[in-house]
Amino acid sequence: MLELLRQGSDSFLTTKLDTVFNWARKYSMFLYPFVTACCGMEFMSVAGPRYDLDRFGCALPRFSPRQSDLLMVVGTITHRQAPILKKVYDQMAEPKWVVAFGACTCSGGPYNNYATVQGIDTIIPVDIYIPGCPPRPEAVLDGLIKLQARVQVEKVPSTGRHRELRELKLPVVEKPVA
Repeated sequence: MLELLRQGSDSFLTTKLDTVFNWARKYSMFLYPFVTACCGMEFMSVAGPRYDLDRFGCALPRFSPRQSDLLMVVGTITHRQAPILKKVYDQMAEPKWVVAFGACTCSGGPYNNYATVQGIDTIIPVDIYIPGCPPRPEAVLDGLIKLQARVQVEKVPSTGRHRELRELKLPVVEKPVA
């Protein structure tokens, strides 16, 4: 059965299995919160009862990368934290998705200095960007809805891997010398 999925042909069986698998993935995302700064307060409010992440299947955070498939990077990432973030991403099981939460995570925010990573897409591939300083809970829920729509249309890759960083066209960013 798994060999049939990896052949890459679009038969009726694999199309229907993709639909069922993606429906299950869409409503059962196990999130790993990588919270580092002030956006953490907004993240906590999104997880609270008023906005209720449980509607999207993201209620229980997993604090082990091996048990999660959604990495929510929340807050400022420094160059010292970048290898830790990369290690957490590498330890996550396939398929995995990444959400950049806040202006500092998306683009470095107001910190244009030697210590801050100017966007985590220089370290790991990002699926959804949620801008704002801090982003409103409604924006976070909108980002999760867009991620669910993206998960719904994904196909099972023939290689068995979700995606690799080397497959993406990323800008080359050199670390400043301190």
